[in-house]
Amino acid sequence: MTPPTTEQLQHALDTVIDPELRRPITELGMVDSVTIDDDGAVRLRVLLTIQGCPLRDTITADATAALFTVPGVTAVDVELSVMTPEQRQALKDQLRGPGDTRGIPFNQPGNFTKVFAVTSGKGGVGKSSVTVNLACALAARGLRVGIVDADVHGFSVPGLMGITQSPTRVDELILPPVAHGVKVISIGMFVEGNAPVAWRGPMLHRALEQFLSEVYFGDLDYLFLDLPPGTGDIAISVSQLLPSAEVLVVTTPQSAAADVAERSGTVSTQTGQRVVGVVENMSYLDTPGGERLEVFGSGGGETLSQRLTETLGYQVPLLGHLPLEIALREGGDSGMPVVLAHPDAAVSRELLSVADALAAKPRGLSGLSLGVTPRG
Repeated sequence: MTPPTTEQLQHALDTVIDPELRRPITELGMVDSVTIDDDGAVRLRVLLTIQGCPLRDTITADATAALFTVPGVTAVDVELSVMTPEQRQALKDQLRGPGDTRGIPFNQPGNFTKVFAVTSGKGGVGKSSVTVNLACALAARGLRVGIVDADVHGFSVPGLMGITQSPTRVDELILPPVAHGVKVISIGMFVEGNAPVAWRGPMLHRALEQFLSEVYFGDLDYLFLDLPPGTGDIAISVSQLLPSAEVLVVTTPQSAAADVAERSGTVSTQTGQRVVGVVENMSYLDTPGGERLEVFGSGGGETLSQRLTETLGYQVPLLGHLPLEIALREGGDSGMPVVLAHPDAAVSRELLSVADALAAKPRGLSGLSLGVTPRG
């Protein structure tokens, strides 16, 4: 049998996706050389971004598997090396684009990423679980999704997503870990164990700014920010750093919780942001005997929706009622979101309905450069 050509091997390597950058390794300049001898043995040299690349084994396995799909390949030997400073700089320039000013890419003209800031009036209402499941629901549809865990003091997203890997740093560029198809960054990835983060306002603002400007998310369809409860420093910083972000308010059916959650929605009158909707969590519990228990009362979500609609002067819909289900809690503990582990569960169906509502809201073109020039 005639050995395959180098072109055939390159085509196979085009299918190997870097697990952090989510682009083909051939496109990223990571394939330094690929050769094949008369017996069909392939030798591949791959350039990693850094020496301690945490996913080197994944790249090796994926490249090996891709090359073995080429008829005539009998053996594959993958050699891993490291990019030179010049090669790393070329990669960074390629990722960021020419003339990058290190600003926040989601604010740049022509950026179509839809940004949702998920907030609540108080803690313990399931805001982070809602964020994670909505992000994973959209990613499962093939959309490009990212999460910024902006709850610096109460970070929980890495655990809910099952992430134990630290971000990879390529000089000043940070590559976020990817779980369930979602790119995630959190201060929890930079602390040892369960150490607390005792920061005040200016440090919180700077951390959020770094997450948005120095972390390479690439071209996203949706970016979710898991905000801390209330209307403090981070909520104000988000309005300054991402003025086009839309707010999603999470509450429980309890009237007292809805009263507090109303403040986190009406703060948008001061920040100039738009509230996209309300999600009511822990709405009810279906018992094995068929009885429906409203453990935390009822009507909080409807009340909050009505109040925000009246205060803000536009319709703020109640997007969903999420029931209490053990599977939701189990998914958070195991790092496997319920919409992926049990898509047919009642809570998953409701979360998927909320994701449908968010996905149906296109970003407007107002203020965006379309890259066209009128002709006389």
